[in-house]
Amino acid sequence: MQNQPIGIFDSGLGGLTVVQEMRRRLPGEDIIYFGDTARVPYGSKSPQTVFRFAFEVSSFLLRFEPKLIIAACNTASALALDKLEKQLPVPVLGVVEPGAAEAVRRNPPGANRPIGVIATEATINSHAYARAIQALAPETPIIEQACPSLVAVIEEGRTSRDPIVRMLLIDYLEKIRALNPGSLVLGCTHYPLIKAGVAEVLGDHVALVDSAEATARAAEQRLAQQAALNGRAAGGRLQCYVSDNPQRFREVGSRFLAEPIKDVAWITPEQFFVEQDQPTPQPVP
Repeated sequence: MQNQPIGIFDSGLGGLTVVQEMRRRLPGEDIIYFGDTARVPYGSKSPQTVFRFAFEVSSFLLRFEPKLIIAACNTASALALDKLEKQLPVPVLGVVEPGAAEAVRRNPPGANRPIGVIATEATINSHAYARAIQALAPETPIIEQACPSLVAVIEEGRTSRDPIVRMLLIDYLEKIRALNPGSLVLGCTHYPLIKAGVAEVLGDHVALVDSAEATARAAEQRLAQQAALNGRAAGGRLQCYVSDNPQRFREVGSRFLAEPIKDVAWITPEQFFVEQDQPTPQPVP
């Protein structure tokens, strides 16, 4: 089991921030990443459709015999994780519970300050973070704020210094800032790219919780408990698969991963159902 890869999926590019943290913490692990770029975003889909997509992608990842699958997608974690855990033959980890636990841990004790959550509309509407936080800290107030435009501007390449990003953050964070939270969950895997901008708007007295960092830490702990950590100190390989537009994934995804992406293979949704004895698709040159 130690030498088996880790499977990670997202509806698109954002999950690469989880991959980045995994490679930083566990550089010897092999990772198989799938970005469902043909069907992004999951956030506008029904819970039934989100589960179907997540199950299809997870089933594709099972061809590589992973020791763990990470749903590096807040929408899939919020709407499909319970069913995936029941139906997949390998352990499954989402991004919501690790992020919620870290937000509770970093919220100043005894100050009765709320915990804030910013995410896409689908994740906020699911209240998955609120439930996870309340399960750990029932008396803590929670502020949730949907930020529907941030994913698009981040994928355009805009950074924290961009005036459009700053304008959006000031608008989205106005209510949260007024209530003086102790910690804030960046509840979308795109948001670490504009973490500096969030910190500037809220101030350094608010602890920002990167769900990608928290998830990588949780994955390391789970693998250690299972005695499944790869013993290599470095040299882990990353293979990426997408359901559309591998060239764009390679170009834009390199910003999310903070390193060049070399191996990207294009898998159509129809190929999810190809029998396992078929040849593995090769990376697109």
